[in-house]
Amino acid sequence: MAHDINFNELTGKHSFFSVKGKAWHGLGQVISDYPTSAEAIKHACLDYHIEKRPLFTYDTENHNGDPETDIIIPEIEVPNFYATVRTDTEQVLGVVGNDYQILQNLNAFTFFDTIVGGKDGILYETAGALSNGSKIFITAKLPDYIRVGRNDCVEKYLFLSTSHDGLGSIQIAFTPIRIVCANTLNAALRNHTNCIKIRHTASANDKLKEAHKMMGIANSLADELEAIYNRWSRVRITDREVKRLIQLAMAPSKEVLANVQQGADDELSSHFNNMVDNVFQYAMISPTQQEDTTKGTVFGAFNAVTGYFQNVRNFKNDEAKFKSIMYGTGLQRSQSAFDLCHEFTQHGSSTLLFN
Repeated sequence: MAHDINFNELTGKHSFFSVKGKAWHGLGQVISDYPTSAEAIKHACLDYHIEKRPLFTYDTENHNGDPETDIIIPEIEVPNFYATVRTDTEQVLGVVGNDYQILQNLNAFTFFDTIVGGKDGILYETAGALSNGSKIFITAKLPDYIRVGRNDCVEKYLFLSTSHDGLGSIQIAFTPIRIVCANTLNAALRNHTNCIKIRHTASANDKLKEAHKMMGIANSLADELEAIYNRWSRVRITDREVKRLIQLAMAPSKEVLANVQQGADDELSSHFNNMVDNVFQYAMISPTQQEDTTKGTVFGAFNAVTGYFQNVRNFKNDEAKFKSIMYGTGLQRSQSAFDLCHEFTQHGSSTLLFN
């Protein structure tokens, strides 16, 4: 699988670190102990600064009509637009407007430092930069777990991503990850979102308020999800029902969903059927699906869909996988599976619309 981790030719290092676990494609730094935010920035090679610099163009108009005497007037400033420049390498990362406020890499970690502190507070587990350093990401583990049954634990993470190219907002997401199989169990309840977006034009105080808001969301979601997942782990579901739930959750369009609901199997493409079979196979034979909390349970059915995107499906590169799971197709299908599991727990097989 391809990677897009930034390589700094000045330092000879890739901009990525992880604690204990395997580094991304064997690149970056693996450390044994959880670092402070200051240490994490250095381990991930994120200790560079971004500046907004004026943009200029050149006037190459032939003022006297003689092509041999073109007058070149440098440094005509482009009003209200700036280049974002990485000062250690002098690379231009993007073009932004007058109101754009840079979130320095140091301040991205400050988000987390200010909302969870103390000896038993937040733990920085991975961080890095993609492309030319224009995109950065941080994963930070929160204290305690979501506990399903006696032994099945789901770790709680906050994930921050931001860019210096003017093409995206600052995003902070609550991300539960089941330890036994590293499944990212992203799902939002009907009255919550698991992600907030902060504009780069927001003030520092507004950014900090949103960070505290995300912490409240994370705590509330974790409590509700623990109750839901424990209930799901006690609700039995047959193999036939799991297969139908997967079909409904994985439908890529309203047309495909209608065909599944109507039992029009002849209208389903071989690509869709193969994908459903792969998810179902993961549900049936993956060792991580044989736990007491997952085997033959609604919680296991949900894990089958999330696990497919995490552990089975092939992606163009790691960035594409991340985007799918956190913001794209993987998240959408996981949310569909979450909603179906919730309805199945309340209403049984009638939720699956068997003909």
